[in-house]
Amino acid sequence: MSSVHNAGVPTLIGSVQRALRLLEAVGSHSEGAPAKQLAREAGLPLPTAYHLLRTLTHEGYLRREGGVFVLGAAAGRLAGGGLQQKRRGMILDSLAHFRDAVGAPVYFAVFREGEIELVGVSDTPASPAVEEWADFRATGHAHAIGQCLLAQLDEKTRRDYYERHPVEAVTRYTVRDQSALEHRIGALGRMEPVTERQEYALGTVCAAIPITAGDTAATMAISLPLHHEERLLYVVDRLRSEVGALLSTLSFSISI
Repeated sequence: MSSVHNAGVPTLIGSVQRALRLLEAVGSHSEGAPAKQLAREAGLPLPTAYHLLRTLTHEGYLRREGGVFVLGAAAGRLAGGGLQQKRRGMILDSLAHFRDAVGAPVYFAVFREGEIELVGVSDTPASPAVEEWADFRATGHAHAIGQCLLAQLDEKTRRDYYERHPVEAVTRYTVRDQSALEHRIGALGRMEPVTERQEYALGTVCAAIPITAGDTAATMAISLPLHHEERLLYVVDRLRSEVGALLSTLSFSISI
C-alpha cells in the first residue's frame, strides 16, 4: 500500500487550528466570554471547545474568572514578544540610518539592571564593527560605550559595577586603574562625547555620545580604524546632529 505526499500542500494540525480560533475568540472580548459563546464564535462543538479551553487554561494562555475565559499571562508574553521584535526592528532601522549618514559602524547601548547591554549594532562589510573579543559587559572601563554609560551613573552605582567588573588592562592602552578612570569621568562635561584610542581593540578608535532617555543611561557610539583617526571628531559630530530627529525612536527602544 503506497501513500502519495504532495510537497506543495502543507501538513496542518487541526487541533492547533481550533485552539488558535478559540484564542482569537477570547481576545475579541475585553471582559471575557463563556465557553458556549466562544465555541459558537470559533465554530466548534461544545465538548471540543471545553477540552481545548481546559488545556489552554492549564498552560496559562487563558484564565477562567467568574464563568468567563480571558487571556492569560502566557498569551500576554506572546504579544509582548511581538512588540519586542517590532521595537528591535525600529532601533535597527534607526542605526542603519545613522550608519549610512556617518559612514561608520554605529552602536546603541544602555545600562540596565547593573550591566552594560549592547542593544544593537549596524555595520557593513566595508566598515565592520569591532569584534567583541572581550565581554563588553565586563570591560566597560576599556571602551567608549562603557565609559560613556559609567559617566552617567551615580558614584554608588559605578562602585557596584567596579566591584563586579574590576578595572584591569585589556590592551596596553587601557586606562591603568579605577582612580584614573574616575578622574577621566569626572573631567567630562555634561553631554560631552567620550573618545578612546586602542583601549579595547588594537587598531581601533571609538567615540560615544550620551543619550537622554528618561532615567536610563544610554549611548550611541561609532568606531573607526586607527588610520582614519583624523575623521573621528567629524564623524561623532555628524552623529550628534543626526540623532535628534530620531531620538524618540531610540527612547522608545530603551524598553527592549
